[in-house]
Amino acid sequence: MEKRPIQRGRPAGATTFEVAPALAFGAAVRALRTGDGVAQESLAHLAGIERSHMGKIERGEHMPTLALILKIARALNRSAGELMLETEARLPSEWHQPPAGQAGS
Repeated sequence: MEKRPIQRGRPAGATTFEVAPALAFGAAVRALRTGDGVAQESLAHLAGIERSHMGKIERGEHMPTLALILKIARALNRSAGELMLETEARLPSEWHQPPAGQAGS
């Protein structure tokens, strides 16, 4: 049996999923989409993904990759920065505090 080399980063099969940001991102996408009067299926088509995947994103069941965030922002005719500001506005208050032990100087 050959020994596998040690690789930096996340172990194979490991995932990181934070519920609060996923829910906040999904709520931001849904609010912008419905505010523009765009159907979920239309937005998914414009972003180049399946409607069911867009539904999972909007419900906070899936955290999209950076590339997909950029595609969704473009499909919404907004910058990724605008989409992230909308997301941050929907985060719970504890996400707006510095991590413990890292208070500002």
